Amino acid sequence: MLDTFRSDTRAIEGLPVRLVVALVVGVASMSVMLNMLSGVQGLATSELDVKPTPDVVTPGEQDLTFVVVDHEGNPVEGATVIVKSGTADIDGTGVPRAKTDDGGTATLSLDAELGSNREDGTLVVDVKPPAGSSFVDRRENTNIWVVKA
Repeated sequence: MLDTFRSDTRAIEGLPVRLVVALVVGVASMSVMLNMLSGVQGLATSELDVKPTPDVVTPGEQDLTFVVVDHEGNPVEGATVIVKSGTADIDGTGVPRAKTDDGGTATLSLDAELGSNREDGTLVVDVKPPAGSSFVDRRENTNIWVVKA
């Protein structure tokens, strides 16, 4: 009986064909499953953007309005807008911050200052997404430009 298995070469010829068929079926099945998963938005994240108004200011105290929107331009409620010193400074203690309302708007009162011998500078704007949301803020936001009048 052992001699019959040694002389039978059909299994060796059929094996590569079966492996190729299994590979093609597996790749096709995986492609269908991945296509179904890409339609699910539960794991997707949406980038936030903040639009300060005005984005060019002079030194001194003033109110600025910030609108936080998602990638489609819809307002985002509950996001925290934070303004930090960049090449320009913010007078006062603490870091100015405010939460957006249901229209995605937050208002901050800032006292911007320029260093000595500086004609201009920037204030950096960050956004912290609402807790438990699928929003992220990975890209740089529009900075506020402070210019001597």
